[in-house]
Amino acid sequence: MADIIKHQGIVENINSSHIKVRIVQTSACAACSAKGHCASADTKEKIIDVTTGDASSYQVGDRVIVFGELSMGLWAFIVPFCILVISLFVFMAIWSDELLSALCSLALLIPYYYILWLNKTRMGKKFSFSIRPID
Repeated sequence: MADIIKHQGIVENINSSHIKVRIVQTSACAACSAKGHCASADTKEKIIDVTTGDASSYQVGDRVIVFGELSMGLWAFIVPFCILVISLFVFMAIWSDELLSALCSLALLIPYYYILWLNKTRMGKKFSFSIRPID
């Protein structure tokens, strides 16, 4: 079984089978008791779109838990990081210019994210969030 990421959220909007849930994403140190004295603690509010068959059982304002698989981050973070690092070493071996190598490595991410954007409907079916009410 894949690792699961869970976030508590509040239902913001319901439209047929789509539910928009507002979650508060916190960094690891945002929950620290010293966060008031530290500049690195941050929190962000995000809206997650969840497609479910039982959207009628939820109401706006309900507290829910949103689930996502940890493998979803592979395509968003791990693969681009590998492309960036590997291409940087390859370009550095070809040219000795660090700036040109870095710029070409970054430029390789443009077609990667464009391909992801073109396949967003297919990937949306594969990588979807699920929802459960808080008991």
